[in-house]
Amino acid sequence: MNNDEKIKLDDNERQQCEIWTRVMGYHRPVSYFNIGKKGEFAERVHFEEESSCCNL
Repeated sequence: MNNDEKIKLDDNERQQCEIWTRVMGYHRPVSYFNIGKKGEFAERVHFEEESSCCNL
């Protein structure tokens, strides 16, 4: 297969991916969250820490 060929899957061929996250020090699947916790998870903001000015 060359780079120009793209693989296309129909929705019935896809497999659901389970998302896990760390909550209160332990890992848990998001699918187990109640409605309120799912809302909090959706509102999370991801960030990347800038590198330190003192890196040598």
